[in-house]
This record gives sequence, C-alpha cells and structure tokens, in this order.
Amino acid sequence: MILFISDVHGRFELINAQTAHAELWLERPVDAVVLAGDLGLFEPHLSSFFRKQRQRFLRPFYFIEGNHEDFDALDVLVRRYADVMTHLPRGTLWEIAGHKVLALGGVSYMDALNTPRASLLNPADIARCLEHPPGAAEVLVTHDCPCGIGMANSPTYGHLGPPGFAGSRELLAHLRPPTWVFGHFHRRFEACVADTRFFGLPMGWHGYALLHDDGRFEYVDHSIPAPPGWWERIKQRWLGRTSRRQ
Repeated sequence: MILFISDVHGRFELINAQTAHAELWLERPVDAVVLAGDLGLFEPHLSSFFRKQRQRFLRPFYFIEGNHEDFDALDVLVRRYADVMTHLPRGTLWEIAGHKVLALGGVSYMDALNTPRASLLNPADIARCLEHPPGAAEVLVTHDCPCGIGMANSPTYGHLGPPGFAGSRELLAHLRPPTWVFGHFHRRFEACVADTRFFGLPMGWHGYALLHDDGRFEYVDHSIPAPPGWWERIKQRWLGRTSRRQ
C-alpha cells in the first residue's frame, strides 16, 4: 500500500503525522510514502529536521520535485539526504510497494515567481516518459496536471486559462496508465478519461490518499493545523518583541 501526499512546503512533520494517522486507521503499516511535489527541498528545512532534530520518515519515502524546491542545489541535496529519502527523477520507472510508478516532476509555466526555470517541464522530459512501452506504468505521478481532464485553475491564475502541461495528452495516449496522481493545485480532484483515473491531491495538512494493493484509490480527509502565513509569522515576531520590551 502506498500513501500519497503532496505540497507540504517544508513541513516534513506533516508526512509522519499523516502516515501515523493512516496506520492507526488501517490498523496496519503502509509500505511506502510518495510525495507528488513541493516537498520544500531547501537546506535549512532539511538540516533542521534530519540532522539537528535527528528525525526520520516513518516509512520509505519517495518524492518528485514540484516548483517550490531549491533547484540550484537540487542534485546536491538529493545526494546529501539520500539516507532519508529517494528522489524520483523525471521519466524514471520505479517498483514501489508492488506498483510500477512512473515519475514526472516539474510544472508548466505560471509566472517567474512560482516557476523557476529548472522547474519547467520540457520536451526532453516527455520524450523520456514516451520511451517506456504502453502499459509499463500502473501509476503516473506528476506535480502538474494533464490537459483536458476538467481541472480548473485557481482564481489567482484564471487568466492563464485551463491548466495542464504540454505533452500530457501524448503521454496518456501512449502509456494508458490506470491511475494518474498529481498535486500542485492544493485541492482534491477526481476524473476518468478512457481507462485512466485522475486524482488531484490536497495540501499535506488537509489529507492524503491511499493506493491499496488491489489498485483501489482512496482519499482520506485529515486536517492538521496549517502553518501561519508569512504575515502572521511577521506579526507574531513583532508581538513577541513588543511584549519583551514591556
């Protein structure tokens, strides 16, 4: 059984919290955890959690990159923390908990702030996926969603039109995966096109999903208090300084 989670943005403790919740609910361990992008792969987060606090993920942990990672240091960080996590490079096929999983991190362009150049999906990424024969993957895990499945953009990016990355229709036609899982949009989504089921994941503190051994996909709503936004953090620091002066 695989637990799928997405968009934790540096809050690695959410992964263990949701894993523990799933195992208590299931009354059995999950075999692996796969994150569909936006882990928050930045050295300060990684060093604090894994080295200073000496934390570890509860189960074997795999991830694809989203658009909020340190792409300038991605390869270095992946090697440096290979003892605690496994990166799934674009276009690679993996056997995870008895399921054949094809990985495709990255996103289509939104704006310069949210889409660093190295996060962009490109034709070479699509080509690597197309090298695998039809039926090779049971699960395709991406950060961005494919085109034409009815996924709507958030109001903030509504001016960009329907979401989806170039080449996704070719992937669908060639690979025909039974299950396609993605993150990025921070909300649940479910659709079926031909023989493929599409599942969008919420942010990690709102819940997760389970891919059962028989191929059944199940959402689990489980809310964990979200971290304060940047303005709340600034306000809390200011209030703390004010109280100390008094």
